[in-house]
Amino acid sequence: MGFVVKEVQPTPNPNAVKFILDRQIAERPISFLKAAPAAEHPIASRLFGISGVSSVLMLGDFVTINKSPDTRWVDITPKVKQILAKVTE
Repeated sequence: MGFVVKEVQPTPNPNAVKFILDRQIAERPISFLKAAPAAEHPIASRLFGISGVSSVLMLGDFVTINKSPDTRWVDITPKVKQILAKVTE
């Protein structure tokens, strides 16, 4: 069963957004600053497949995505929601 994004929250960093989920995604912080270390993680690897994603943090009931400055949130946000909705546990 996938995750429902309940809210998308801006952060003080204009290149980072917090996606609040309907339930817990990670008990402990899981952070990937580059795509290569995320290659074996089923969710993070797919999120890095979105053009412009530069880092991923998962903790509790949220995922924080950082993007490159030249990428627009309008291009990333729907793709993040789609990937999270299709997660199978």
